Amino acid sequence: MTLPPPGPSSWDELYDDHARERLVGEPVKRVDAPERTPYERDRARVVHSASLRRLAAKTQVVGPQSDDFVRNRLTHSLEVAQVGRDVAHVLGCHPDVVETAALAHDLGHPPFGHNGERLLDDLAASCGGFEGNAQTLRLLTRLEAKSADADGRSLGLNLTRATLDACTKYPWTRADATEPVGYHSDGSAKQGRKFGVYDDDLPVFRWLRSGVPGRRRCVEAQVMDFADDVAYSVHDVEDGVVAGRIQLGWLESPEERAVVGETVREWYLPGVVDAALEEAFASLRTIGSWPETPYDGTRPALASLKNLTSDLIGRFCGSVQHATRAAYGSAPLVRHHADLVVPEGTATEVALLKGIAAHYVMRADDRLRLMERQRTLLAELVEALVEGPDELLEPAFRQDLAGLSGDAARLRVVVDQVASLTDGSAVDWHARLVRGGP
Repeated sequence: MTLPPPGPSSWDELYDDHARERLVGEPVKRVDAPERTPYERDRARVVHSASLRRLAAKTQVVGPQSDDFVRNRLTHSLEVAQVGRDVAHVLGCHPDVVETAALAHDLGHPPFGHNGERLLDDLAASCGGFEGNAQTLRLLTRLEAKSADADGRSLGLNLTRATLDACTKYPWTRADATEPVGYHSDGSAKQGRKFGVYDDDLPVFRWLRSGVPGRRRCVEAQVMDFADDVAYSVHDVEDGVVAGRIQLGWLESPEERAVVGETVREWYLPGVVDAALEEAFASLRTIGSWPETPYDGTRPALASLKNLTSDLIGRFCGSVQHATRAAYGSAPLVRHHADLVVPEGTATEVALLKGIAAHYVMRADDRLRLMERQRTLLAELVEALVEGPDELLEPAFRQDLAGLSGDAARLRVVVDQVASLTDGSAVDWHARLVRGGP
């Protein structure tokens, strides 16, 4: 069931003054059309941000320079935004809030994806660690240049409270985080704790979470998280098929399903039983676009593959939409008044697709060797910047060093600088600062 989106007056009632508030108030610009909402302005600020543009050159699963077809962090974020917006329309939460959170959800990722995140977390242990979601909040509220307070301190994009809350996937500190389990979508082990805010960003975090009990996530953040899960589970399989690393027909073999099932248990669903995985595969197998012949790279084969990805996304989103509506009825679901309902069968099917990509793509020996080289490169680059003169940093980060004292404070600024780099610029900086190249 699809609900018509509420009109402007309804949005004002569903998202009150508290939700629309910005850390620093802003006058309405005369160039703004009267119907332009605060959340449309939030979305525009993220779309025009330098951090979003940089995602085009950051690793999703494989490096963005390796193939013209595979996703990078930017194309992945655009796909997550589309999926999230569709789910939001049905549930009645503000589609611009969900879309902005989806566009922003990977802004904090460093070069080389989760592999780089893991390395930076190890190196930054003395200054509070590193986590991509906490770095996203730091970018949105401090590092991305747009707004400033009365003292001239950068406030990042100065987004509304509702949008920042929707961007907060893990609304807790490192100290309150649980121990990690499993693996990321790019094959790197989940070793660092998942959290959403560094200790020195707690003031703005407390502001955006004002009035929210405990660790509860708003429904818009839950929709963003689900859209992310759906997008990479489906699209990683699509990329693997096109790259020649996956043929879905292999899963007709019980032996192949068994080894994929072991990967699902090891990486994503530790307690899932064979019967549940077999049921999930049989259910996916009934989709009309499931391939009956090997993928051969022709246009008909590519069209069939695209139809499959579309059908899978529609299947997963429809399941969650119906389950959530069954639980909460037809009223618009906003902020902290509802939770997204993901049926167990849908969660298992999504995990099975992740396991297929993990088994056939992520565990390849060539990927593991590349990931080790990437970690070495980033470690050497951080060391060079920590020990070198301030002039090695870009002007904005040199300015952040002003007035700071202590090794931990300097390390945090260096980590901010390195995290801002794309894959290619990290390689170039390393060649210049470590290897002495041009």
